[in-house]
Amino acid sequence: MSNSSTTILEANEIHKAYTKGVWPRQRRLGVLKGASLRVARGEIVGLVGENGSGKSTLMKVLVGDLQADDGSIKRTDRFGYCPQAPVLYERLTCDEHIDLFGAAYGLSVEETNQARQVAYDSLDFAHFADTWVQDLSGGTRSKLNLALAMIHDPELLLLDEPYAGFDWDTYLKFWEITAGRRDAGSGLMIISHFIVDEDRFDRIYDLIDGRVVER
Repeated sequence: MSNSSTTILEANEIHKAYTKGVWPRQRRLGVLKGASLRVARGEIVGLVGENGSGKSTLMKVLVGDLQADDGSIKRTDRFGYCPQAPVLYERLTCDEHIDLFGAAYGLSVEETNQARQVAYDSLDFAHFADTWVQDLSGGTRSKLNLALAMIHDPELLLLDEPYAGFDWDTYLKFWEITAGRRDAGSGLMIISHFIVDEDRFDRIYDLIDGRVVER
């Protein structure tokens, strides 16, 4: 197991609540009630919880999309985020997405083209390079979503239900990719409402009643 000196993500006592209803019947719904976890280099960490348990809320807090009500987060700046619902532009092609994200991350044209080829080869969707997102299947959107999270070679990958919509072959390729990144020294956190292949993970957390418990 990795030690604390290699930790690249550490969340301590994260609290998050939402306000439901309208005055005078407003109420606070606590979703995260002191959730703590860590991810180190060279490990794949799972985060499991039932639908509505707060997994995606915690992920959004970890990447900075949501602000926690309380708690602290330490995280490397070199991270990639694959949200559960692909955030893509309907009238851009796969190639145009990769060009756009490559420029946003400050990659050179050569680096972007190299990352493009790796993504197309590893996830097998080069034949959709010139296809608008609006014409892609859900599975191919998920492939592009994952590719964009990895395009800048991050040292930390945060993946929210990344294999939703994948067929069996792509699912197996996903695990080849993630194992390769782990072996190269990256840290990965994968969240899901269930985990079948427990042996693919180095550690697994369960999110229960707003708190995180390591198995």
